[in-house]
Formats: sequence, C-alpha cells, structure tokens
Amino acid sequence: MLDDADDIHPLFHGAPRSTEFRKLRKRIVRLTREAVDTYGMVDRDGPRARWLVCLSGGKDSYTLLAVLHELQWRGILPVDLLACNLDQGQPGFPATVLPEFLQKMQVTHRIEYKDTYSIVMDKIPAGRTFCALCSRLRRGNLYRIAREEGCTAVVLGHHRDDILETFFMNLFHGGRLATMPPKLVNEDGDLFVLRPLAHVAEEDCERFARAMQYPIIPCDLCGSQDGLQRQQVKQILDGWEANSPGRRQVMFRALMNARPSHLLDPDLFDFTTLSLGSVKSDRDFGDIPQLR
Repeated sequence: MLDDADDIHPLFHGAPRSTEFRKLRKRIVRLTREAVDTYGMVDRDGPRARWLVCLSGGKDSYTLLAVLHELQWRGILPVDLLACNLDQGQPGFPATVLPEFLQKMQVTHRIEYKDTYSIVMDKIPAGRTFCALCSRLRRGNLYRIAREEGCTAVVLGHHRDDILETFFMNLFHGGRLATMPPKLVNEDGDLFVLRPLAHVAEEDCERFARAMQYPIIPCDLCGSQDGLQRQQVKQILDGWEANSPGRRQVMFRALMNARPSHLLDPDLFDFTTLSLGSVKSDRDFGDIPQLR
C-alpha cells in the first residue's frame, strides 16, 4: 500500500508512517478481505451492490468504515458504500461530530435522527439492561433506511471478540451454541446483514482508531450500565487470555471448525442411522472421526 496523498482514500490521510502501524493496517485489511471472500459477502457475478455501513462513532465502526473504503479505493471491493449514523436522541450526543468528519473525509453518508432513547427509558424498568430493546429499535430503523436508500446489505462493525463474547453469552445464559454470523439474511428476507470485521481482533480496532485519531464518541446508554452479561464474559475471556496468550484466537478458530458428529444435536447429525461398519462424515452424515 502506498501512502502518497493521491493514492490513498482521505480516511487514511495523516496515517502514521511507523512500521508497527503499517503492519497493523495491512493485517486489518487482509483479515477483512479474508472474511469478505470466505463468507461470500460480494456477488461478483451479479449487479453492483450498495451497502449501508453503520457508523456509531466508536472505534469498531471507524475501523470498518476505513477498511471498506480502502478496499473499494483499491478496486478490491466492487460495491457502493453509504455511511449511516443513527442519532438515537441520547442526551449529550455530539450531533455535529460525525457529519463534519464524514464531509471532511469525502464519504457519502446519511445522518438520521430517531429518538429511540426515550422509548428505551420509558419501557425498561430501573435496574434492567437497555441493550436488547435499544438494539432492536436501532436495527429496525437501519433496515428501513437501507430499503429507502436501495441498499442490499446492512454492514455492522462487530469484530472477532464480539463474536466470541456472544458465543459464550449464548452458552452460559441461552443454552445454545450460537453466535453472530458474519453473513445472514434478515427475517423479512430482503437484506443481508454483514460483519466484515469478523476475523479482526478488538485490540487491533482500538489501536487503529487511536493511531488515526478518529473522533471517538462513547455510548452513554448501554456503556453507562454496570454488571452487563457481556462485560462479565469479557472479563472471563480477558483472564483466559492473560493466562494463555492466543487463547481467544484458538477459540475463534473452533467456531470455524464445528464437528456435528461430536455434539449432541440430532437435527445436525443423524445419530439414529449409525450402524456398525458404516462410514459417515460430519458433512453428509458419514465417516465419524475417531475420538482422541
């Protein structure tokens, strides 16, 4: 990647020239491209897609915005990008920061105001967490905006650690093995929901956004609550990572290497047809791997 002013997107103007930052930037771009290709996020044989890139003003969404524009700038991502911030009416939200930033960065964007904050505060009893209702209202508005703008996908900034945390939240509290998929179709069947940062570590997003000095806007709603299940899971994962560096990546790789024959879900694997001498595989209910 060249850093001449005429050869980079404005989102990368002023990027540090240190070797450390170049490696970080290259890694994030590589992992994002890897996720886009692995999960078939772009139909390269169909009509050019239009993506609604959701921008909250946090480190993750800034990283998402920058890397997608980098890939598009290089001709690697043949889609049109529309950045969108949903101002949910939270008290003290700096409403001018993102419009000014996006205009300066020459990013096509839409700013939408919708007071979901008042609804959340009215509906959620004191002491309960806001996240479920807040995210549901936000998602509904983003789907609406995507349809209005002719977008085929809503693109979110969830990263590797978000996916791991969601897996363990489902495991501990939901009684199921599930997480945020990198690609899915919404309930109405008319929009993709994409997570191109699925392979990128949260630490890398934080280091990247801080090095680029993007104007971070903290969440004063859910971020202000203590005792959230996600915070508890994050603390557990932090502890495991501290005791065994690299543990997060090993667990993430496990999500990409499921073996239905070694789990207990009869809807995923037909245990009833197993017989002595049969040769079955996890993919077609044949060849069972040897236990070790």
